[in-house]
Amino acid sequence: MSVSYGGDKITFDDGSSLSTGYTHFRNRIINGDMRIDQRNAGASTTPGTGTNVFPIDRFYIGASQNSKLTTQQNAGAITPPVGFSNYLGITSSSAYSVVSSDYFFLEQTIEGFNTADLEWGTANAKTVTLSFQVYSSLTGTFGGSIRNSAISRSYPFSYTVSSANTWTTINITIPGDTSGTWIGATNGIGLRVAFSLGMGSTFSGTAGAWSGNNFGSATGATSVVGTNNATFFITGVQLEVGSYATTFERRPYGTELQLCQRYYYRATASTVTDMYGNAFAYNTQIAMGLIPFPVTMRVAPSALEQSGTASDYRVLITGGNVNCNAVPSYDQATRWNGFVYFNVASGLTAGHGCMLRSGTSAAGYLGWSAEL
Repeated sequence: MSVSYGGDKITFDDGSSLSTGYTHFRNRIINGDMRIDQRNAGASTTPGTGTNVFPIDRFYIGASQNSKLTTQQNAGAITPPVGFSNYLGITSSSAYSVVSSDYFFLEQTIEGFNTADLEWGTANAKTVTLSFQVYSSLTGTFGGSIRNSAISRSYPFSYTVSSANTWTTINITIPGDTSGTWIGATNGIGLRVAFSLGMGSTFSGTAGAWSGNNFGSATGATSVVGTNNATFFITGVQLEVGSYATTFERRPYGTELQLCQRYYYRATASTVTDMYGNAFAYNTQIAMGLIPFPVTMRVAPSALEQSGTASDYRVLITGGNVNCNAVPSYDQATRWNGFVYFNVASGLTAGHGCMLRSGTSAAGYLGWSAEL
C-alpha cells in the first residue's frame, strides 16, 4: 500500500484518507486570535493621523482624522466566541460623517516571504479564503479589502452582520489576482488585509472584483465611526489558501509570540531587580549595552523606544547601582541585537563591565520595531 501526504491529511492508494492534525501554518495572519499585545498590555489606545497605532501586535489602525475611535484588547469585557480568550475591541468616539477622502481601517500587512507561494500577478494565482468572528453594536453590510504593496491593486469585499451584539462567523473567498504587480519572496509587503471602520468614496469600490485602484472597502459599507459609541469587535482572523474556511489554526503561545517579535520586540521590566543585558562602561558617564533579540527581526530597527523617564533605568556596577540621568538612547542595531546607551552623571569606570537594569519605579521598557 502506498500513501501520500498533503495539507493536514494522509491519502491512501485506495482513495481513503486520514486527518493528521498537522496544518503546515495554514494561517498567513499573525496574532489572529488577538493574544499578543506587547506594546499596550491590554491598555486602551487612541489612533490618530501620521503614525500607525498598533492596538495589539501585527494589527494597526489607519485613520485620516484624530481621536475618532479608541481601541483595546478585550474592550468592554464581553464574552469571546467559543474557543477564544481574546478579541480586539474598537469603539467610536463620536458620530463622525466621513467625507470622500476619509479613511478609517484596521489592517495587517503580510510579509512577502509568507505570500509568495500565492503566485498573485500570474496565471497561476491561487484562491484564498478570509475568515473571522465579528461582534458589533451595528448591523448591516460591512466592508474591507485586500491590496498589494503599492496599493495599485485591490479587492473590496463586503459581509453582513444581521444581529447586533452577537458573534458572527464570516467567510469570504477571494480569487487570486492574475494581474498587477505583487511582491514575491522578499521581506517587503506581500499583501494587506483591511477591515473598514469608515471609508470615503475615494477609497470605496465595487465588492467582489479586482481593481487597479486603491480601494479599502466596498461601496456603501457601514461606517463604525459614524455612530457615537458604536462598537466593532473582532477575533479569529485567518487567511488561507483554498476556497473554503477551515478551523482556526491555533499555534502555541510561544510560537505566536516569536512570530510577532520578528516585527516588534519589547523588553519590559516587571520588578526593580530586572536586568536588560550586559554592558561595559564606555566612559565615566555612558554604559554601552547589547540587548539580544529573541528572534531575527525582519530588518534592522532604526530607533529605540523607551518609557521616557530617567528613573526607570540604572546601571549595576561593582558595589551598587548608579541611577540614570536620562532615558536610554539608540546607538545602532542589527537584525539580531540592539545596542543602547545608558547615561549617568558619573560613577562608571571606563572599560569595566556592568549591567543594564530597571530603575526604582520598575516601569521602564526598551522596544524595537521592524514593522512593515
